[in-house]
Amino acid sequence: QVQLVESGGGLVQAGGSLRLSCAASGRTFDSYFMGWFRQAPGKEREFVAVIAWSGGSTSYADSVKGRFTISRDKGKNMMNLQMSQLKPEDTAVYYCAGDLRRYGSRWSTANYWGQGTQVTVSS
Repeated sequence: QVQLVESGGGLVQAGGSLRLSCAASGRTFDSYFMGWFRQAPGKEREFVAVIAWSGGSTSYADSVKGRFTISRDKGKNMMNLQMSQLKPEDTAVYYCAGDLRRYGSRWSTANYWGQGTQVTVSS
């Protein structure tokens, strides 16, 4: 059973940067895709970024491509989301996610979830 704990959320002004972290425990992750989702008030949960735990390949939602970078430290079972050039529309609760699953060509859900951390971008 995988447990995920994310941290690093907070308040940042538009154009600034913020780094989220996720600590994972309970299982090995070599065959997993790990990533991040977010949910803004009144909106559905949306995919943000994914990383292959073993090889490190990544993919991003179009809305964050070029601004966000996902990474992982396999030895520490840690995953990070470095966010830069933040916009007010990035405001959401961000969730660390484990064992992401695709339906068709889209990353849509995961088997394991963190508790969420609030990111607020002011203008």
